[in-house]
Amino acid sequence: MRNLCCVAKTSSHHQPPLTLTPRQSLESAAAYGIIESAADIIERWNTETSTYAKVTSMFYENKQEAMVFIERVKDLQKTMELLVSEDPNSERLVRAQRLMQIAMKRLQKEFYQILSMNRAYLDPESVSTRSSLTSERSSYSDFNDEDSHTGGDSIVEVEEASSKVMTDLRSIAECMIGSGYAKECVSIYKSIRKSIIDEGVYRLEVEKITAVKAKRMSWEEIELKIRSWLEAVKVSMETLFKGEKILCDHVFEASDSIRESCFSEISRERAILLFTFPEIVALRTSKKNPPKDIIFRLLDMYNSVAGNWRAIEAIFSFESTSLVRSQALKSLVSLSESIRSLLLDFESRIHKDSSKVVVHGGGVHPLTLSVMSHISLLADYSNVLVDILAGSPPPDRSLIPESYLNVSDSDNSPSSELAIRFAWLILVLLCKIDRKANYYKDCSVQYLFLTNNLRHVVSRVRFSKLNQLLGDDWVKRHVAKIKQFSDSYKRLAWGPVLATLPENRTVEMSPEEVKERFEKFSEGFERAYCKQGACVVPDLELKEEIKLSIARKLVPVYREFYNTRRSVILAGAGGVTVVRFTPEDIENHMSNLFSGEGISGSLSVSSPSSCRSR
Repeated sequence: MRNLCCVAKTSSHHQPPLTLTPRQSLESAAAYGIIESAADIIERWNTETSTYAKVTSMFYENKQEAMVFIERVKDLQKTMELLVSEDPNSERLVRAQRLMQIAMKRLQKEFYQILSMNRAYLDPESVSTRSSLTSERSSYSDFNDEDSHTGGDSIVEVEEASSKVMTDLRSIAECMIGSGYAKECVSIYKSIRKSIIDEGVYRLEVEKITAVKAKRMSWEEIELKIRSWLEAVKVSMETLFKGEKILCDHVFEASDSIRESCFSEISRERAILLFTFPEIVALRTSKKNPPKDIIFRLLDMYNSVAGNWRAIEAIFSFESTSLVRSQALKSLVSLSESIRSLLLDFESRIHKDSSKVVVHGGGVHPLTLSVMSHISLLADYSNVLVDILAGSPPPDRSLIPESYLNVSDSDNSPSSELAIRFAWLILVLLCKIDRKANYYKDCSVQYLFLTNNLRHVVSRVRFSKLNQLLGDDWVKRHVAKIKQFSDSYKRLAWGPVLATLPENRTVEMSPEEVKERFEKFSEGFERAYCKQGACVVPDLELKEEIKLSIARKLVPVYREFYNTRRSVILAGAGGVTVVRFTPEDIENHMSNLFSGEGISGSLSVSSPSSCRSR
């Protein structure tokens, strides 16, 4: 095989060695030696005169000789510069130029082969994680099992292979650029690497979507595109563009202008395409009534761009890639405007809600459920919303009760402004719920309705990021308000029942008076139980709390009256029919309270007989 290489040397017979004259300088003599030394290895890898050189990769077959080739070409370039200064028309310079052309053709072939055949090691993901792989390698030394060592060896192999390939590319690039063949080198690099970036973006399902096309798409289609885009941004910034920037910086480290030119031409178009999508979606939301949940997808996109902003500035730092930064910033601005608009629409929808739905049993209203779900989800984006809402006019503090939120007028920090906005939205909701309570004819059910809805609001605040924004004082004040509503409900719903029993239990009463008291109690309890049995308390803790509170007030008083006065009734005729409930009956009925199984379709007073029949 080596004999085939020797064929290349026969070309030297066509051009006899030049002889030195006494007048030649020592530099010229040295130049002669350098040219001949370079000719030896360059002709050996001449693709036009050697079949072996045509089908073999120099860097793959003989790495050591490849590095010698690079050094000889560099020496040849320096010698050519010397010969040009001495005699631009010398035969040696002509010979050196011919050798340089052969060498550059060889290096172009090698550069292309390395880029094409090592795509796995030059994959953006492999390149971008090269530094992390180095740090991970040490972690494998902490494990002794065979699988861990095998995994560690695999990681090391990938890292070393990637490093070697990148080093080879840089060696060739530096040699070609230094020899005046930068254009040829860059052309090969751009052609291959741009196809890789294009393919990567295509696989991430990033496509050009115009405003007209977006307008024709359904919201379901847009949401799917957004989810795909979010993943694409993550991969692009962590691997695709980051890896390409690292590779480009490494290969063309010797030239800032070439590094910028290469990376810009390879990545700029696809990066702009990637960061144009949020602007298109933001424009779409402003043209037609969007679903209210679309705001969360816009917040996700804003968070994605803003969260990657440092990476965007670092990767696309060149002046020629400033359009990428500008487009990303435009998308942030467009998203901010759309999000602020959607927040105003959300508040407006609460104000304009005119539904007259009467929730069965005074339960939690659908408006409370939907609004608090929306607000608590918005709170998860509080860090992003602080930036988005900065500079936009906050709610008028004079419209918010002084004791409603513990934020002083002098506190204009972004977090306090955001807290005021959330507090305002909840206040708008509570005012709306307060009006809807009037749809219930029974005052006690009105208060139960207010209790249930405020309890739901406070629960959503407690178990979300709203708690951090609004603070413990806000929660305590509204918990106290819940107790006020609950106490009012218990007083109106069960106070009349308790009032049928005598306050002074020691006073003497005739059998007729005792009988009347038992009858009034039985009728009052049946009436209250029928009505309140149709009511609901969705919060289990609140339900038990109210039931226990009512039972503690009612059962002991009735038990004492029952135990002391029942004998009086039994002594008279028909007494058994008057005493309808034992204290245990009352306890059992109270345990079944708020089951929602009362008379359906009405909360009006029902007759004892109808309630009993049920």
